[in-house]
Amino acid sequence: MADRSLRGMRLGTQSLQSEEGVEFSPRKRSVYRSADGNTFEVVFAADAEIPQHWESPKTGQEGVLLTSDGQPVEVDHADVKVPRSHWDMLLERRSRAELEELLQERLEVLRARRGKQKIGA
Repeated sequence: MADRSLRGMRLGTQSLQSEEGVEFSPRKRSVYRSADGNTFEVVFAADAEIPQHWESPKTGQEGVLLTSDGQPVEVDHADVKVPRSHWDMLLERRSRAELEELLQERLEVLRARRGKQKIGA
C-alpha cells in the first residue's frame, strides 16, 4: 500500500474557485509615517473613513496620515463634540444642593435598613 500514491488533486492545497468574473471593490492606499521616519501603506475601501493614526504592522509604532505631497494631515477639531459623562448630565438636571439632599435621604434609608437587620445571626 505504501508504494502506491494517490492520483488526481492534491488534497487541501488548491482552491477549485477561479477569479474569473470577480470584481474587487474600489480601494485606495493611505500612507502613514511613524515617529522614527519610516513610512508604510495601508489599503482601505474607497468609501471608508480614513483614520488619522494607524499602527505600523512591522514596528508597532503609531503612524500619522500623510497627504499626497508627504506632509502630515492637519485635523480640524472644531466640529468634534465633547462627550458628556453621567455626572455632567446629572448636573444639568439638578443642583449640587439637591444632590446632597438626595444623598442624605438615601443614606438614612440604608442606615435604617441596616439597623433593623441582625448582624452575625
